[in-house]
Amino acid sequence: MPEKYQWQSALATLGLEARALAPVAEPGVTLSERRVGTQLVIRGDAAEAEFAAGVSSVLGLDLPTEPKTAHRKGDRTLLWLGPDEWLAVVAGEGEDRLAVSLAEALVDLHHAIADVSHSRAVIGLEGPRAREVLMKGTNVDLHPRVFAEGSCVQAHLGRCHMLLHQLDAAPRYDIYVHRSFAVYAWSWLSDASREYGLSIASSGAVR
Repeated sequence: MPEKYQWQSALATLGLEARALAPVAEPGVTLSERRVGTQLVIRGDAAEAEFAAGVSSVLGLDLPTEPKTAHRKGDRTLLWLGPDEWLAVVAGEGEDRLAVSLAEALVDLHHAIADVSHSRAVIGLEGPRAREVLMKGTNVDLHPRVFAEGSCVQAHLGRCHMLLHQLDAAPRYDIYVHRSFAVYAWSWLSDASREYGLSIASSGAVR
C-alpha cells in the first residue's frame, strides 16, 4: 500500500472540485466525495467483554453488536460487517496511530486488524430525493421504518458492491465502494439523480 502522501483520489479524473463551484439552487440530490481517512477492519469476539472494552477505549464508541447497525461520534464511525467483524473509520486526529493503539489495547486477546484505508472510496449522498436515487439501484428496503439513522448494510448498487451507512433522517448517506468501482458508482449515482436536480458539493471528511 502506498504512503498516505502518495494517495490519489479514486475520483481524481472527474474534476469534482471544479464542478462544485457551480452549485444548483434547491437540488433534490447532492453528491460529494468524502475524505477516506483511516479505515480498519477489526475482527474479534463481541461476546468477550475485554475485547469490546478494548475497542471502545481506543475509538470512544461502543461496539455495535446488532446486525446492520453503526455507531458514530464526531469524526469516528464503527460499522457492523458481521458477527465478528467491524469497520472502524477515523478521519481526524489520531487516525495515523489507530491500528497501533488498537493492537496495544487488544494485545492479550484473540483479534485481527487489517488496514484497508486505500481500498475504498466514499461518496456522500444527501437531499430530499436521496432515498429515491438509491432505490433505483438496490433491492434493500430503505423505508425509514426498517432503515434509518445508524443503519448500515452491505449490498449492491447497480453492478457494484457497496457498504451503505445512513447518517441521519434528512436523509444523508455515506456510500463505501471499492476503488476500482468508484468512477462507475459516481457515474451511476449522477445519472440516477439528474431528474431530481443534482448538485456537486466540495469534498470533506467522512461524517
